Amino acid sequence: MAIYQIVKEGDPVLRENAIEIKEITPSVIRLLDNLKDTLDSTSNGVGLAAPQIGISKRAAIVHTEDEGLFEMLNPVIFSADGEEEDWEGCLSVPGTEGRVVRASKIKVRYMDRTGRQVELFAQGFLARVIQHETDHLNGILYIDRAQVVNRNPQ
Repeated sequence: MAIYQIVKEGDPVLRENAIEIKEITPSVIRLLDNLKDTLDSTSNGVGLAAPQIGISKRAAIVHTEDEGLFEMLNPVIFSADGEEEDWEGCLSVPGTEGRVVRASKIKVRYMDRTGRQVELFAQGFLARVIQHETDHLNGILYIDRAQVVNRNPQ
């Protein structure tokens, strides 16, 4: 497929409320494939949302070593419980890290690439990454939520 340039902080698309995907089309499938290819081309990314490649659509992927690949269209977190704080980074905010409080357990509902509705329970790191990517679809960057932000950490 295609590997896209990651959009960086300051680009207006990162601050938009992304557009809902109404139906599965070949272009939606291509978008998911391109998100995966672009994420796989990075050295340290575990999630990527469509706005991060300049496309204002409600699509995101999460790919962790332990949990595998999740392709999410129109994800909605409908339950959140607990709280934990940890460091986060972002491909769209390079050279920066921040301490962010997130729910430790979530339930998320989304549509997969076949149009099937999926409900997923996630906790720990997976829950954090899903919340981070869902924020991108709502025009929120992790630095907006961070308690502490370190620019150019060593």
